[in-house]
Amino acid sequence: MILDSKTPDGPIAEKWTRHKFGMKLVNPANKRKYDVIVVGTGLAGASAAASLAELGYNVKAFCFQDSPRRAHSIAAQGGINAAKNYQNDGDSVFRLFYDTVKGGDYRSREANVYRLAEVSTNIIDQCVAQGVPFAREYGGLLDNRSFGGAQVSRTFYAKGQTGQQLLLGAYSALSRQVNTGKVKLYPRTEMLDVVIVDGKARGIVARNLITGVIDSHSAHAVLLCTGGYGNVFYLSTNAMGSNATAAWRAHKKGALFANPCYTQIHPTCIPVSGEHQSKLTLMSESLRNDGRVWVPKSKEQAEKIRTGEIKAGSIAEEDRDYYLENRYPAFGNLVPRDVASRNAKDVCDDGRGVGPTGLAVYLDFADAIQRDGRDTIEAKYGNLFDIYEKITGENPYNVPMKIYPAVHYTMGGLWVDYNLMTTVPGLYALGEANFSDHGANRLGASALMQGLADGYFVIPYAIGDYLATMPYDKVSTDHEAFREARDKVDNDIKKLLNINGSKPVDHFHKKLGKVMWDYCGMARNADGLKKAKKLVQEIRDEFWSDLKLTGGYDELNMSLEKASRLVDFLELGELMIDDASLRDESCGGHFRSEHQTDEGEAKRDDEHFAFVAAWEYKGEGKPEVMYKEDLVFENVKLTQRSYK
Repeated sequence: MILDSKTPDGPIAEKWTRHKFGMKLVNPANKRKYDVIVVGTGLAGASAAASLAELGYNVKAFCFQDSPRRAHSIAAQGGINAAKNYQNDGDSVFRLFYDTVKGGDYRSREANVYRLAEVSTNIIDQCVAQGVPFAREYGGLLDNRSFGGAQVSRTFYAKGQTGQQLLLGAYSALSRQVNTGKVKLYPRTEMLDVVIVDGKARGIVARNLITGVIDSHSAHAVLLCTGGYGNVFYLSTNAMGSNATAAWRAHKKGALFANPCYTQIHPTCIPVSGEHQSKLTLMSESLRNDGRVWVPKSKEQAEKIRTGEIKAGSIAEEDRDYYLENRYPAFGNLVPRDVASRNAKDVCDDGRGVGPTGLAVYLDFADAIQRDGRDTIEAKYGNLFDIYEKITGENPYNVPMKIYPAVHYTMGGLWVDYNLMTTVPGLYALGEANFSDHGANRLGASALMQGLADGYFVIPYAIGDYLATMPYDKVSTDHEAFREARDKVDNDIKKLLNINGSKPVDHFHKKLGKVMWDYCGMARNADGLKKAKKLVQEIRDEFWSDLKLTGGYDELNMSLEKASRLVDFLELGELMIDDASLRDESCGGHFRSEHQTDEGEAKRDDEHFAFVAAWEYKGEGKPEVMYKEDLVFENVKLTQRSYK
């Protein structure tokens, strides 16, 4: 298989403009003859469904929540990047492009990243027009703050609720189209398979999560906007329902899966408190604008803090190690997430971590409160401080927050070309479900930017170019391909219900998550990955022999939902391990301990690994085949990342 990215020719600043002009168009009167399925209604899905319906297409939108307002996009806190340069501090489209490529450790496709930076300015304008209440500065312009991996302020925000406000904007646009009848919304419905007819994606099979009814839906194209797969680790900052099923089932129908080992660990999360936890809580990266990260210089003092003998405030200034500020003076606490996370792990591994478990560092706002006043800090971060206090019982106005890295975002995903199409014609992947824009590490505040860029500004052009060549004829859901897909989904569900073992789903999910975190988390090595693969295979064997599900087929059955998703996580976890084993280098969030500089930074191997690894499913029990998309850098120079 040859991977054709369909990247346009010409100077990078002109590629998207030229490409748009060269795309085929669908006559407005003909758009109403085409049906489009959108799976997922977060920022990417809601914006895509609203935009396509506004153009005249007939859209079916599916979400497993009871409302699109509950999509995990709502949990994003800190902001959304855009190259507006309102601060007049040196930002530009090219600088946002450069920071993103560098932040991703030179493992992303240049053309896609430049387009993302280019349309970022349009996103902000559209969201303002929708009424998104961005913060404003004294002159009335939208305010900006800094985020990791950049030395300019380009992050637009709505206090600590940016994702929620952006999603409400997209949801309002979607609701308008639901009201006109151009979008038919299917809540509490989960896609369980994609249907391929004559080599093209022509529909999906989905299960009604309330009644258990399995149904088929036909269309001329299918868009997957279903987020990432961080919950393969069990504990993550993702909503507990976030899963990889839609993307993984598409993968098993021919869509290549790219760079699955690229997992982002977020450095600013509330630490794990015990075995009872089912998810972790993110504290926005925006807090690193004013919070200072530190641990005691002395292991003895750290031990006294852990045992409760002394408090953080009793540590003298000269006895504190502000390790990010000391090690990276140019960026300080605003280094990219992968760098901040590894450094937190290093000081904790050195015995200088705080908190009861020793797996935490301080994020201290004492200096900022003294400098700017409590009212100013409360105006910026008040809701985040409230969240922290409700969860931990500690008031961060009075004592430092305790934070530790946790699984957050996945840069890998379905391989897509420049038009966001997977290797299955007519099947698209948008937002976190694809791999295209973030390389080996996503910069903070870029997820919201990508989701809305794909939905509002890229897919309306790209899908028109495809549909212009498609006949209007609809495929009946009585077609053999639909019947086969329905039968397979039905049989897979009955197989799970018939295992009748002794252990619940979470037993296996926790075991999988621990293996993935220990051996394919913040650090990986060859021996650990080899061990992890064997352990995952053993967990899968145990799952299929000893799973116990309660409840039945034709009813609301959350255990069945979780088991079905875990089937995919178990398979995906093994592919993540294979991908991490293959990539014998360190880059971004993929840190192979065998490959680091003398100063402990990620050491890339550009001669052998400057490519996208895209994997093809070959059948049950068979090893997947990897194809390469070579990455060509014409506009940025491949250098060792430095934030010092």
